[in-house]
Amino acid sequence: MKRIAVLTTGGDAPGMNAAIRAVVRFGINRKLEVMGVFRGWCGLINGDLRLFDSHSVSGIINQGGTILKTARCPEFHEEKYQERAFQTVKKNNIDGIVVIGGNGSFRAAHSFYQKYKVPVMGVAASIDNDINGVDYAFGADTAINTALAAIDNIRDTATSMERVFVVEVMGRDCGFIALSVALGGGCEDVLIPEKKYDLHEMCHAIVEGNLRGKVSWIIVVAEGAGSAVDIAKQIKEITTLETRPVVLGHVQRGGRPTAFSRDIALNLGKMAVESLLNGVTDKAVGLVAGKIALVDFETAIKKKEYNVDNMFNLIKVLS
Repeated sequence: MKRIAVLTTGGDAPGMNAAIRAVVRFGINRKLEVMGVFRGWCGLINGDLRLFDSHSVSGIINQGGTILKTARCPEFHEEKYQERAFQTVKKNNIDGIVVIGGNGSFRAAHSFYQKYKVPVMGVAASIDNDINGVDYAFGADTAINTALAAIDNIRDTATSMERVFVVEVMGRDCGFIALSVALGGGCEDVLIPEKKYDLHEMCHAIVEGNLRGKVSWIIVVAEGAGSAVDIAKQIKEITTLETRPVVLGHVQRGGRPTAFSRDIALNLGKMAVESLLNGVTDKAVGLVAGKIALVDFETAIKKKEYNVDNMFNLIKVLS
C-alpha cells in the first residue's frame, strides 16, 4: 500500500479535523502518500481531491467542522456514480480509503467495497452517537456540552422569569443528545423519538409543580419527537403558564471539539490507517468498552439499540 485517501461524509461532527490530521500525519509517518477528498463521496465522483502533506493539516486540531468539507451525496446510491468514483480511485492510484462519518457513510463505504474491493476503513463520527456496535463516537461529547451550556443559561432566565421553556435539540431518529442534556441539565422532562409521550399528563405535572411553588420548568425535546414551537404553544394553551420555545439547531454541530472528542478522533484516525496497512478492510474503528476496537460495517450500519428507559427514568426521578 503506497497511497490512501481520506474523506468526510454526512453530517459534520466536532473532531473531524483532528481525525483528518491523524490520518494524514500518521500515514505520512508510515511512508504513505495521503490524498484529501473534498465534499465526501461527491468529491470522489468528481475527482475533487489533492495530495496532502503534513503542513496541509497544520492548525486544525482545535477547529470544528471539516477542512475537507462534507456533503450529502444521494447519487452515490446509483451504480453509474459509484463507477465514476472507482475510476477516480484507479486514476489516482489510491490503494485504500478512510471514511470519517456515521452509519450512512459506512453503508455507502460497505457497498463500495463489496462492488470494487477497494480497501476501506471507517472512523466513527456522529453527534447523535447512533453508530451500532460503538459505545461512543467522537463529536457526541462536544455536541452535548454545547447544548448543555445553552440549557444552563436558559435555566438562569427560566428561574428569574418564572417560565416554562421547551428546548429543541438535534436528534431526528435518536434521542441520545436530548437524554444526555436533560439528565446533565437537571431538566424536568424530555421528549424523544423512541418513546411516546402524553402532553396532557406532562401539563398536569407542570401545573401541580407550579401549585407547589416550583417557579420554572425545562423540557428538552429531540427534533424527531416534535417541534419546540408547537409544543410550547400547546403547553401555554393547556396550563395558561408563560411558555417559551428555544431551538438550538445547528449550533450543536459546530464549535471547538472537547478534549474527549479530540482524543478519540486522533486515536481512531491512527487506528484506521494502521488497520489498512495490516490488511484489514470493510470495518469501522470506534470506542468500545473504553478501548479502540474494530466493528464490521455490517454491524455498524444496523439500527443502534440502547437503554432509553434507564436514562429516562433517572431524569424523572431526579427532576
